[in-house]
Amino acid sequence: MIAALDVQYDETTSRAVAAAVVFSNWDDATPAAEYTAVVDRIQPYTPGEFFRRELPCLLAVLNRIAEPITTLVIDGYVQLAAKPGLGQHLYDHLSGRFPIIGVAKTPFHNAPTTELFRGSSKLPLYVTSVGMDPTTAASHIRHMHGPHRISTLLKRVDRIARNGRTADPSTSSPS
Repeated sequence: MIAALDVQYDETTSRAVAAAVVFSNWDDATPAAEYTAVVDRIQPYTPGEFFRRELPCLLAVLNRIAEPITTLVIDGYVQLAAKPGLGQHLYDHLSGRFPIIGVAKTPFHNAPTTELFRGSSKLPLYVTSVGMDPTTAASHIRHMHGPHRISTLLKRVDRIARNGRTADPSTSSPS
């Protein structure tokens, strides 16, 4: 199973909602399960150390997933220019148990990315990976369901994190 992860922050309450959408195949249009985790007392944003804020949130939602996971997709970078990004920190924390693909919407100066154009978008996605060849990672993201720049399930996990709960109770596991 593949899990796509995302986190949304509420600065006024120092809370975050982490979401996971779990699916079987790269071209799936609907998830097999959805999860959320609320994390209190999030760290303030520190430039260059985003992982300190986001990593605990991703781990909180990962701990809720019941399905056996083979690959993780995160919103962000695995590697930054000369230092590890969020995905590399997550990979290291999980002792390299499974590959991690990072999908970013904006470029990061000198980050080693594969630019991917989906649908008719003139704007690329920036794909990075660890534990998987970058070309293979980009191919997986290219084949995800949906005609637009952002795939159906990546949009869904973003929406779930923003709403703070799973979007469709019929496909949801308890949050």
